[in-house]
Amino acid sequence: MIQKTDLPITYDDVRAAWKHVGAHLEPTPLRRYPLLDELVGATVFVKHENLQPTHAFKARNAFSALGQLGPEARRRGVIAATRGNHGLGLCYAGQTLGIGVTICVPVGNNPEKNAAIRSFGATLVEEGQDYDETLEIAKQLAARDGLHTVHSTNDRTVIAGAATLTDEILAQLSCPGSDDEEIRKVRSGLAAPGPIGVSLPLDLLVIAVGGGSQAVGALTVLAERAPGLEVWGVQAANAPAQQKSWLAGENVTTESADTIADGLATRTSYEMTRSALRAGLERFLLVSEDELRNAIRVFLDTTRSLSEPAGAAGLAGVLQCRKELRGRRVAVILSGANIDRATLASALAE
Repeated sequence: MIQKTDLPITYDDVRAAWKHVGAHLEPTPLRRYPLLDELVGATVFVKHENLQPTHAFKARNAFSALGQLGPEARRRGVIAATRGNHGLGLCYAGQTLGIGVTICVPVGNNPEKNAAIRSFGATLVEEGQDYDETLEIAKQLAARDGLHTVHSTNDRTVIAGAATLTDEILAQLSCPGSDDEEIRKVRSGLAAPGPIGVSLPLDLLVIAVGGGSQAVGALTVLAERAPGLEVWGVQAANAPAQQKSWLAGENVTTESADTIADGLATRTSYEMTRSALRAGLERFLLVSEDELRNAIRVFLDTTRSLSEPAGAAGLAGVLQCRKELRGRRVAVILSGANIDRATLASALAE
């Protein structure tokens, strides 16, 4: 079982994040679907982060990060490297809070995500061959222009924002209605620390891992509120740096990260999440490109919901392990729906 000392943030950080996340974002549904339960052979809860204003969970990270900036950083503005959803979250939060945002994306990035970033009034810089190269360019621009960098993973406020997702899941499972007083307490950052105190109808969460903010956020909340629940990670087999680092117990860098799941396409692990993932994940699965496409189709067929490849990775992991998950109670996060037309057409054609 993970120890709180293994984690880069505390539950107090999560409560601080809620004061900004809860003020600007509505709860997203947690639903079950008979067709999905039947297909998996388990009880499957789907957390619909695809219904965020930016169609991805990273809006939570952004409001947490930008909401906690000091006046000088707000005045100067922020910069970030992204494949899309981190940038979309920052653009939306920046527009809401009146903070200037510059977003750096790799050349050839998802054109629909680029268009959405521009629609929020952000400055878009297209440079670098992949996320890791673009991150270095963002660092150079931050130093040149005096901008505050919001890293998609190596930032305590970002991870705390992602943690609100799991905190909300636990509140929804432990309360009879979405407007229950306990949920309002959690979303206001007023929930008392410590275990929830009720039995939850859940055994494990299966979570996609790119940088790891979502998974480490979940581990932080569970260590405080529901320490008996398992967390499994899922990464694209074509971008396995985090999983290889988890196995090795140290950073492993890969030569490429060539996957349709752009939200998982990193070539390295990250300092702030690496050790927590190593200590906390019960299992760390790799899924193929075909499994990602299949999970997109399954979400569409069983829930009538659109998912991008990274958003379907958790379900891809569940489908891969159907036999051993039979009869268990599982939560997956439909973490994003920003899929481009070509990838969607490819998934639906199979």
